[in-house]
Amino acid sequence: MKYTAYAIRQSTDRFVGLPPGAAKFAGPMAEAAAFVERKSLLDPKLWCVFVSQFKRGSEDNLDMGWRSEYWGKMMRGACITYEYDRNEALYAVMEETVRDLLDMQDEFGRITSYNLENEFRGWDVWGRKYVMLGLEYFLEICRDDILADRIVNSLRRQADYMIAKTGCGEAGKLDVTNTSEAWEGLNASSILEPVVRLYHVTGEARYLDYAAKIIRCGGTKSFNIFEAALADEKAPCEYPVTKAYEMMSCFEGILEFYRATGDGKYLQMVRNFAAKVIATDVTVIGSAGTTHELFDHSRINQFNPAFKGIMQETCVTVTWMKFCLQLLAITGDGAFADNIELSAYNALLGAVNFEENPFRGEVFAFDSYSPLLNSSRGLSVGGYKTLLRGLMHWGCCVAIGACGTGLFPRYAGMLSADKKAPVVNFYVPGEIGFALPDGDFSVRIETGYPYQGDVRIVTTSGRDNETPLLLRIPAWSRETVISVNEREADFTVENGYATLSEAWKEGDIIDVRFDMRVRVIRAAEIDPDASPESVCHAAIMRGPLVLARDSVLEDDVTSAVCFPPGVKFLIPREVKTGSLENGGKRLTVVLETEDGPLVLCDYASAGRDWGKSGPVTCWVRTKQVSAEKGQRPERPEDPAAAE
Repeated sequence: MKYTAYAIRQSTDRFVGLPPGAAKFAGPMAEAAAFVERKSLLDPKLWCVFVSQFKRGSEDNLDMGWRSEYWGKMMRGACITYEYDRNEALYAVMEETVRDLLDMQDEFGRITSYNLENEFRGWDVWGRKYVMLGLEYFLEICRDDILADRIVNSLRRQADYMIAKTGCGEAGKLDVTNTSEAWEGLNASSILEPVVRLYHVTGEARYLDYAAKIIRCGGTKSFNIFEAALADEKAPCEYPVTKAYEMMSCFEGILEFYRATGDGKYLQMVRNFAAKVIATDVTVIGSAGTTHELFDHSRINQFNPAFKGIMQETCVTVTWMKFCLQLLAITGDGAFADNIELSAYNALLGAVNFEENPFRGEVFAFDSYSPLLNSSRGLSVGGYKTLLRGLMHWGCCVAIGACGTGLFPRYAGMLSADKKAPVVNFYVPGEIGFALPDGDFSVRIETGYPYQGDVRIVTTSGRDNETPLLLRIPAWSRETVISVNEREADFTVENGYATLSEAWKEGDIIDVRFDMRVRVIRAAEIDPDASPESVCHAAIMRGPLVLARDSVLEDDVTSAVCFPPGVKFLIPREVKTGSLENGGKRLTVVLETEDGPLVLCDYASAGRDWGKSGPVTCWVRTKQVSAEKGQRPERPEDPAAAE
């Protein structure tokens, strides 16, 4: 690997990724990564179609579309997936399509689906952003130094063309926020991320200077989202432009700018932004947007029956996961890993189209939207565009999904930046190898998590000296027990991680038992001022999993049930694990209510027939509030106690 944008992370981040191929896993997320790889990433014809969008430089002129994003989105997901599984067939496909793409660069240095007459309109710059990102991600794994040189030269030419034509308040140049009519230029402003990554690769000051101009433009034409985040007065759903996925992409660029400059105000603005998104827009399934893909105070709208139709876009889910990964790496705060896990096992895993359900006659690897309240999967394909003059179609969510399914197993294990402390973020069955400065250290994880709460970690290599091992303790696990070689361990949790320090021997056994009590999260605890139609709902969770009602399991998922008043934890009558084979569920939980048994399944298993049997819901209608004619309980002093 001749070039990297990641070397700087040794000095800026708390956690860093493991070398490619350091882990091998089983379980549902590993199955999802393998399915997506097989279904999409390994198909050379598909890559040829994506490259062909750049052949004439005019594919998106007619409708000002975003076909130019597909190649880069898929390439980023393919690279992350390859870093996880080291599939040589995948590498060969990626290398071939990179070479094909580089041949599409025109005499001006552009790789775009817009001609010169229409450039800097619509989604042109957004597509260029993804072309650059796709090449930059491949650069991290490229084995051919000559090809790597060619990639970097192409990236320079692409960026230099942008610098010559755009900026911020400069005579003869377009402001970056004026290079798109969509979303006041928010989409175009997200080119910040690949520009700063190019600076990390080359060290050439003009790219950092250009990044500063992008930031100075403020993200949108009429409102500076970066200054607003630093001021920390408004939530993103209160900004004039609320397009969730594009906005998060801009703040990923801010994080790269922080890494480049070391200026703490940029990290602070991103942390403020993240905290506001969590407080106002992250739903129980780990996505955002009840008004399709907009920040819209989804946290309180998620249980409002007035919000119907498509929502919880997969693009938003995956970008949120990737955004949280960046903050996890920089801060070492396990709360961001909690958010990634919530998204992965609920919104993302539920969107993987294992059954290969067709949409308008075509089968895509991902569903684009996820229901929350009495609705179905498979309602639409996000970013749906015709390709090959109508012979096939593709969508934004289908293109981005591989990034999420690859990211979760890829970063289940990490290292502290000094490479002295192995970190376990996600408890996935399989093996992880940690390359430490004084020798390798490896573990085997045996578990049925997240469907069961017991995790066994067996050391498969020894250590001559005491080595700290960091284990994430999710915030929802109020009572966690850890033992080492059958002796209960004393531990404290700092930043969401328990640290166990020993001179580990091969065969040492660490047992972790998480608190898997079923939790009731009432709408009134989130929004006491909600309408009676909204507030009479509750979400049921077990571990990181949302439990859902599915029409496959019962006749009427909209009927109201009665839980004991004030109860926060429920003892299930039955808990059963299974698989998706023959329409099964990975987890089924039976709860006793005053109206009889309530049968629930894990959210990701619900609705997989795409509405053929009826709707699903993860917000259960309850009788308590409606019976009290809209009277709502007082807000608890500690909102976290609701979980």
